Amino acid sequence: MSHAPLPAAAPFWLSIALIPLVALAAWGGGMWWLIVPVYAWYLTTVLDRVLGLNEANPDPDTATDQLFWHRAVTLIWFPLQAATILACLWVAGRTDHLSGWESLGLFFAIGVMSGSVGIVYAHELLHQKTPAERWLGDLLLASVLYSHFRTEHLLVHHSWVSTPRDAVSARYNEGFHRFFARVLIDGPRSAWRAETRFLARAGRSPWDRRNPFWRYGVLQGAMLGLAMAVGGWTGLGLFLFQALIAVWQLELTNYVEHYGLSRKHLGDGRYEPVRPRHSWNASHTATNWLLINLQRHSDHHTKPDRRFPLLQTYGADEAPQLPMGYPAMTLLAMVPPLWRRRMNPRVRAWRRQFYPEITDWTDYNRGTLPLPRNAL
Repeated sequence: MSHAPLPAAAPFWLSIALIPLVALAAWGGGMWWLIVPVYAWYLTTVLDRVLGLNEANPDPDTATDQLFWHRAVTLIWFPLQAATILACLWVAGRTDHLSGWESLGLFFAIGVMSGSVGIVYAHELLHQKTPAERWLGDLLLASVLYSHFRTEHLLVHHSWVSTPRDAVSARYNEGFHRFFARVLIDGPRSAWRAETRFLARAGRSPWDRRNPFWRYGVLQGAMLGLAMAVGGWTGLGLFLFQALIAVWQLELTNYVEHYGLSRKHLGDGRYEPVRPRHSWNASHTATNWLLINLQRHSDHHTKPDRRFPLLQTYGADEAPQLPMGYPAMTLLAMVPPLWRRRMNPRVRAWRRQFYPEITDWTDYNRGTLPLPRNAL
């Protein structure tokens, strides 16, 4: 068995630098925690401006054994992230090395890491078929107390993206803060409904041991217990804080990925198939390195089990294009008036380009179209 050389995968290992940066923040205290978001958000955005777009498409039929070094970074990430979180919990909860504000800053930085990298890697892993990869994905999600994301993403989002059934498809003119509150409420309920209906089709009860919510509960409980054991009550509070920051990062990304994009309703609860046009595409070089090609999102929805090094990019004739990579776009999303000024004209242009026959978008904008038939 031969592997592709490490240099081909090396740019996708940018995330590893976050581990020593967090260690520096924990050691130095003060404002050193800022170095993590500066690296993850701003440096990569500057590099995007310098390096431009990468519109080259790899051979999608490349064998998995040629992707060893690409996959390796996702496989080692959980132990690295877990060790980092536990070490910092001990420092913040069991020593007086950091003040309260310094501890909050440190765990904000950890939340940026576990959200911008950890959940992105979990997303890649949970789409794979090997049990080991799926378990690593589950562990990463449990470390930010968002285990239901696996169910919601696989059973709901990929089937019903850009329809009213999908909680994380942001509607046109919906500000992020309203979207975030809606998703925090609707997401877990939607995931539970999907799993229980899936079980019901096999004649099983919601309390059947095959319901993954049992696993989700055990793993998240174990994470909370470990945080308490290592860092005490202070550590538990800081662990919850980093989880909130990580989920905020995830849902900012979800907000950007499909904002204002709707699948055409064909009548009677029927919707057109998912196409590249139903996701915002971005080919920005450096941010795709950090986010392991997550921004090639149009292709991900076309081929959900395609590994990240093989994801394809699309031109503007097939998929709408973001003006900047996710880190810059998510910062813009935090200020809804600026977001609307930048993105609403793009949504309207997308509608004219792909759906000139639709003259009334009111129900699409409000999310009041019929739910898809047979939706979980």
